[in-house]
Formats: sequence, C-alpha cells, structure tokens
Amino acid sequence: MDFKRLMAFFAIALAILMGWEKLFPSPKPAQQAQQQAAQRQQAAAATAKAEAALAPAAPITVTTDTVKAVIDEKSGDLRRLTLLKYEANGDGNKPFVLFNDSKEYTYVAQSELLDAQGNNILQGVAFTSPQKQYTLNGDKVEVRLTAPETKGLKIDKVYTFTKGSYLVNVRFDVNNAGAQPANLTADYRIVRDGSKPEGQGYFTQSYVGPVVYTPEGEFQKVQFSDLDSDAKSGKNEADYVRKTHTGWLGMIEHHFMSTWILQPKGAQQSVCAAGDCRIDIKRRGDNLYSAAVSVPMAAVPNGGKGTMSVNLYAGPQTTSVIADVADNLQLAKDYGKVHWFASPLFWLLNQLHNLIGNWGWAIVALTCIVKAVLFPLTNASYRSMAKMRAVAPKLEALKAKYGDDRMALQQAMMQMYKDEKINPLGGCLPMLLQIPVFIGLYWALFASVELRQAPWLGWITDLSRTDPYYILPLIMAVTMIAQTYLNPPPTDPMQAKMMKIMPIVFSVMFFFFPAGLVLYWVVNNLLTIAQQWYINKSIEKQRAQGEVVS
Repeated sequence: MDFKRLMAFFAIALAILMGWEKLFPSPKPAQQAQQQAAQRQQAAAATAKAEAALAPAAPITVTTDTVKAVIDEKSGDLRRLTLLKYEANGDGNKPFVLFNDSKEYTYVAQSELLDAQGNNILQGVAFTSPQKQYTLNGDKVEVRLTAPETKGLKIDKVYTFTKGSYLVNVRFDVNNAGAQPANLTADYRIVRDGSKPEGQGYFTQSYVGPVVYTPEGEFQKVQFSDLDSDAKSGKNEADYVRKTHTGWLGMIEHHFMSTWILQPKGAQQSVCAAGDCRIDIKRRGDNLYSAAVSVPMAAVPNGGKGTMSVNLYAGPQTTSVIADVADNLQLAKDYGKVHWFASPLFWLLNQLHNLIGNWGWAIVALTCIVKAVLFPLTNASYRSMAKMRAVAPKLEALKAKYGDDRMALQQAMMQMYKDEKINPLGGCLPMLLQIPVFIGLYWALFASVELRQAPWLGWITDLSRTDPYYILPLIMAVTMIAQTYLNPPPTDPMQAKMMKIMPIVFSVMFFFFPAGLVLYWVVNNLLTIAQQWYINKSIEKQRAQGEVVS
C-alpha cells in the first residue's frame, strides 16, 4: 500500500512537470459569430497584401549599452538584435541573439504603412539613411530612414533607442504634399519561424510562440499548431481576440520576449485612439509565423503632417522591468497552468533577494518558508508514514500467517490499521495537496530570467545552467536514497528492489535541470529527511513506552 502511494505521488508529480500542457490542454471555446468571422477574414486579407518575403539586408548597425541592433536600410526592418548583457544559451562566451535573419533561424520585427486598400505605400521603394553606424553617446540615439516622395507622401521611419533600456520606439513621420487627405494604417509585426530556441532541452522546455493581451480576451497564447491548422484548412479559427482598443502582442520564448505595446504604462491614450486596432496572428505563405497589429492613423490632411509611434519591447522577461512597460506585460512571463501559485511565490522570492542580495540563498530561504507554511500537511503525511513504518514487522507477520490467502490478508491488514489508528491514505492525500504549490515553485524558478547568470557560491556561477560538476544532482540522488530508508519498507521483495532503483532513475533528470531548480529540491529533501527522521524517532519512542500513538 505504501509503495503504491509513493509510486502514485511520483507518477503524478512527474506527469505534471513534463506534460502539463499536453495532459491538460486549454479548452477551445465555441466559434465566434459569422459577423466576427467576416471581420477576421477582412483583416487577414488586408495583412496578406502587406506580406513580403525577407530580402538580404543592407545593414545599419546601432550600438547601445544594452543592445546591438541591425536595421535593414531598404525595408526598415529590425533584422538582428543582440542583448549585450546576456550570454547565449549554448555558449557563455557569446552574447545572446534574440532577433536574427541568418540561416540558423528567422526572427525579425517589421513595420509598414498601408493605404486604404491594405497595400504597402512603399512597396518597391527603399529607405536611405545618412549613416551606416550609430552609437549611443547620450541618453538616446535616433536612426532616421527617409523614403523618396511616393504618391504625394514623404515618409520617414525613425527608430529611437534609449540608454539602459530594451524599449525601441518605431515612429512614422508623414508629410502629405498631395491634393487629398491620406487615410493610412500602420502595420507592426513580429515574424519568426517555428524552430526551437537554442539550449531548450527535453527537461527544460517552455512555450515558444505568439501571445496577445487585450482587455477583451486577457492573456492568450496562440499555438503554432493552431496556426498550422488554419493555414492548412484556409480558415481563421485560432483562438484569440481580433479587435481591441489597447493591449500588447508579440512572441515569447524561455526568458525572453518581443512585444508591440499599444498603450505604454501610465499613458492616458492608446495608439488605437483613431479606431480599433486589428490583430492578425497566422502562418504566412513563406511558412513564417506572424503576430501583427494594424493601427489606424488619424487622417493626414493635404499639406499637413501626421505621425504614428509604437514601442517595441525586445528583451528579457525581468518582472520588475516589464511590469513598468505596459499593464499586465508581466503575464508574458509564462508560468503555464500554475500561474496563481507561481506568481506570488516569485514575488516572495524577489523580496527575499532584495533582502539577502543573492538569488541562490533567496531560493534556500524561500524553500524553508514554503516548508514551514506546509508543515501541517507534511507533518500529517509523515506521521502516517512513520506509523506505517513502525507496524512493518506486524505486516510481515500477517503475510507469513496468511500466505496466498489475499482476502484474509487484506481483512487482517484493515483490522490492524483500525486497531493501530492508521489511515492507509493518510500519507498520500497530504502529499497530493502539496503538488500544485511545488509545481508552482518549480515554474517560478524555471521561468525566471533573474536567475540567468546569477551566482550562488563556489562552483555555481549561473543558477539557470546545469551544475558544471554535477555536485548538486549527486547530493539530490543521495537525499532521495536516504528518504527510502525513512519510509515504510515494502512487504514485497520486488517492490523493495524497485524502491532502491527509483531514486536513481528519478535523479537522472536532475542532471539536466538548471542548478537553481536542483538547489530548491536538495534543500527541500534535506528538510524532509530531518522532519521524517524526527517523527520516526518520536513515534518509535512512544510505542516503546507503550503510549498510544495518535
């Protein structure tokens, strides 16, 4: 019975850790009304006209204290973005590259001006820039791209990079020299392929793909597979809000994100002030995935000027930073199904870090606090297991007495549990109740870019990477083996052998986990061992003195 309970606990925990999204997929809501479907098709058709394959870049480089950007002079696309303060996943000696248009992968930011028919105003027309290289010397650096007059419109595209920031402002300045007012729409897109980011392993997978936040639909992830289905069927049925007056959208991956911000934090007005913004997330004809928003501009009168400015956040998912960029942007830090547990746990972890000054010791302190809060549940569970361990000799005697008579053995065991006041499920149920909290803590640590390049002590110089000498995983294996000796021994010899093998099997995956996660489990196991050992000794002492164990 105890073996089955332990097996059930490990199986459920492992299933949730490795397959939460697969085991519990988000429900698909009913299809929208026909009128909304027609609006989606209209928006998709307009965006399709603006779609263009990536051409080789004519690079303009921009270097600040946080990023090195490459802008294509002809199209004005942001083709490459290197985050100078973060190491690459696969090579700690190289900086992390977020945007790229190389043969390895495609991930770029595009923006265009569309006419009333949804056509790119500057289709076939190239921007030019007075410089090929820009370097931040003050608080801001501005890159102005100028296009020749087209259809009576003189258009400049301006990138503004800010010191110490991952926000990039992308602005269109329009001078209308024509005879008629110009009705324009600005189209902002994040485009990428479906490849997995470098460094994502079997045990360290997280969501990669489009996300959107609107007041109407709140936070939504749009799976690549849903977009593939739409592309194959020719329909537009993926689940996300198509029209909004505020919010943000883009792409996320483990630790990093890129999002167009429709209303900056604290701004009184959204960029959608001239009309609802239209969102279009799809797989394009070139098999790249696009998260786009079309922003209507106020009509530019003949002889007048107009402007459209949208911020792009492209950088790490640092909670304290992104929370100040836009409302609810911290939701892009994907905790999966356990958001309600993970968010407050990370908040507490962050407060402990502010107090202690080291993320590793903050993890140790957080684990101790969580263990203390869950003490009533764990104490009940461990007391039940300790009582089962104490009556193990009686179980052996009953097995010897009844032999193969399973019915009689079960009846005798139930009578013994009743006499000893033992609940056979008492050790399992409290454990199951703790799983959401433990999984929430797992995701709070796993999803936190704050642990990236954060040292603990000695050989642990980056809590987001695996232990370079596998010391923590080995300690983890030892603690799991030690726990088996504190738990009730199985009565079946085969089960006893399995109990000795299981800790080694489960410890293998910890060799591939980030050091911060392994540190949490090691501390949790050490506290568990101490608690279980104390309870075992207390119950053994009570039984030796003839006291009734409650």
